[in-house]
Amino acid sequence: MKKLLSEEFVKRAIIQWLSRRGWGYFNFDELHSHGIDISARKGGRVIYIETKGESSGHSGNEVRFVYGLGQLVTRMKVVDAPRAFNYALGLPIKVAKIALRRVPWKWAKKLTVDVLAVNESGKVQRYTWRDLKENQSGKFNN
Repeated sequence: MKKLLSEEFVKRAIIQWLSRRGWGYFNFDELHSHGIDISARKGGRVIYIETKGESSGHSGNEVRFVYGLGQLVTRMKVVDAPRAFNYALGLPIKVAKIALRRVPWKWAKKLTVDVLAVNESGKVQRYTWRDLKENQSGKFNN
């Protein structure tokens, strides 16, 4: 039986990925605490990331996606500084595939929301609004 990707595994993989790309000043919450899971800074930009782990069933992964998206939305900052804040959902690849289909690309573009997909080896793939648009037009194979 394949081991499920935990939220902690996803979080660690994303922090390492961000660090290799020059992000720093990390803040991250312990499991089951309130607040955004990861925040980091690079230059004048800040990124907030909500992470989720994998469930054993498709409906459980749907719930994790919806719950993560809702948490991200309720934690967004309202400021008059376009692009000062970036946001992302950090998800195991199975859950990320749901997000690629369901996160509206125009919404992701407007609010600078990415999907960070983590595979079983800890590799992170970033999907931007452009990727969401392409996926939703049927060009990606899920």
